Amino acid sequence: MRKFYAGFTLIELLIVIALLGALAVGLLAALDPFEQLKKGTDTGVRNTVSEVHGSIIRFYAIKNYMPWCTDASTCGTEPNGSALTGLVTTMINPIIVTGELKTDFEALAGSGTLAKIFVTGVNVDATVSVCYKPTAKSFISDPNTKYTVGGVDTCAAADPTQKTCYWCVK
Repeated sequence: MRKFYAGFTLIELLIVIALLGALAVGLLAALDPFEQLKKGTDTGVRNTVSEVHGSIIRFYAIKNYMPWCTDASTCGTEPNGSALTGLVTTMINPIIVTGELKTDFEALAGSGTLAKIFVTGVNVDATVSVCYKPTAKSFISDPNTKYTVGGVDTCAAADPTQKTCYWCVK
């Protein structure tokens, strides 16, 4: 007489494990963890871009001159696609003094993020554009990713894939 044991055979277990493995590989391919990291980084940089742009506009509203000027009549070199890391003393510090940015803004944003942000501005007509070059595919294909580093709306025509274009707040 033969005894039957409750349970699974080795073949059944191997088939289930193989199916779960195939599903896991498919899920990883669909999620693309490196793309998700790029999206997270781009979101942080985009928020910093908006914060810097807003603080420059508020500074101008308070002082009636841009933060890279010392007063309404004396203006030094205006930023022309300049990286934010080079503008800490001439632009960020005056904004911090007025209270439009936190005192530890530079440390909170980090030098890596500040190096990705570019500012172009003119004191005479009070215009400013703050830009960054996205790395995530979804942000590269964003309709607002169409500017040159100086905030000029000509990049999308020259580069239909927008791989060299910048996302800007103007």
